[in-house]
Amino acid sequence: MESVLLFIVGVLAAVIGLAASIALHEVGHLVPAKRFGVRVTQYMVGFGPTLFSRKRGETEYGVKAIPLGGYVAMIGMYPPAKAGQAARTGGTGFMSSMIDDARLASAEGVLPGEESRTYAALPVWKRIVIMVGGPAMNFVIAILGFMIVCSGFGLYQPSTTVGTVYECVVPAGSVAPEPGEACETPAPAFEAGLLPGDRITSVDGTATDSWDLLQETIRVSPGEPISVGVDRAGEQLQVELTPSVNTVYELDELTGARVEAADGSFVTQEVGFVGITPTQERIRQSPLYAFTMAEANVRAVGNFLITIPERIVEMWNAGFGGAERDPNGPMSVVGVGRITGEVAAESSIPVVDRVATIVQLVASVNIALGVINLVPLPPLDGGHVLAALIDGVRRRLAKLFGRPDPGPFDTAKLLPVTLVIAGCLMAMSALFIYVDIVNPIRLFE
Repeated sequence: MESVLLFIVGVLAAVIGLAASIALHEVGHLVPAKRFGVRVTQYMVGFGPTLFSRKRGETEYGVKAIPLGGYVAMIGMYPPAKAGQAARTGGTGFMSSMIDDARLASAEGVLPGEESRTYAALPVWKRIVIMVGGPAMNFVIAILGFMIVCSGFGLYQPSTTVGTVYECVVPAGSVAPEPGEACETPAPAFEAGLLPGDRITSVDGTATDSWDLLQETIRVSPGEPISVGVDRAGEQLQVELTPSVNTVYELDELTGARVEAADGSFVTQEVGFVGITPTQERIRQSPLYAFTMAEANVRAVGNFLITIPERIVEMWNAGFGGAERDPNGPMSVVGVGRITGEVAAESSIPVVDRVATIVQLVASVNIALGVINLVPLPPLDGGHVLAALIDGVRRRLAKLFGRPDPGPFDTAKLLPVTLVIAGCLMAMSALFIYVDIVNPIRLFE
């Protein structure tokens, strides 16, 4: 019963985190729009039927039933028809009629004297600020979430506490002894008496709390004795270690490939080995490390966008062909909710790890929301940014070549593209949601 309740708590945490992210994304549009004098008629979190709304000033604020997005309705999103251009009234095709209807609906929200308060009447840079404001808010949320994780909870990293001590050194090409068999060459750490749980405090008289420093010192000291300070349950010890000589191939720093000598053979080098592995501990990082975490997530989302066709095929095979899910693959909001529920309900994981994982997951979702919304395609925010840039370039070129002002770029003509892309996004979302229901990613079996 407790695990069920914790699972529900985890799912609710995901829903609240997603809803808050959507709400703040729309705030990122709302605030600059109002700042620039645009009349905003609606600020809504969600789609579908309205569950709750209240009007304050000229804006209706509300929550809708389907928490899969949100919107800020601004007057005059589409520029008015050019002077002398009449609306088409039949016989002009479905798409043309739809464009005219959208332009008329946009104009209907403009009250007399408010022509200058429309979105389309704003300078290019103000339109870009309004549209970039939403994704920017997602990035801010993500950075704050990553800061909480890396600086508040800390990240698991190798510590100077010994986790495993190997008994033997096994030369290349040899077979490790079976349990109970004699060890021909004891590992230096085992021979020196190091034990799991020992914390290494110094190397050759220099205090250290870095596994990387310890590892590098061992690596560059094959056959040379080094002095290691050890804290064993509060008792301070000094241990002499002589790393054994281990021959390895030299690798290229950029490619990781083996380095070849002039005669075609591979270059080798001798490195030290003592036979220990570290424990993993949460170590607090600088708040700036949050930007490194964000960059890694941006790269991951970028890779997903580049490989969308391949990912869709993978998800289709997982949903209808029984293929195994990639644990690092894409998932829908349903998948995110399920994962947070599983993490919250897993009693074998310390509470601090569960909370940190959920916070990091919400931060990662915000990176995805921010990056995807910046894709320069309508109806995404990046599509509006692209339209504003096109408008600015057209007018700048006309001025540069002494031509008449071409007027605002008619974004209403992009509606057919908008509908196609919106349909594709909805179909992809439906596929991902279906797969997350019938063949979900499972972190714990």
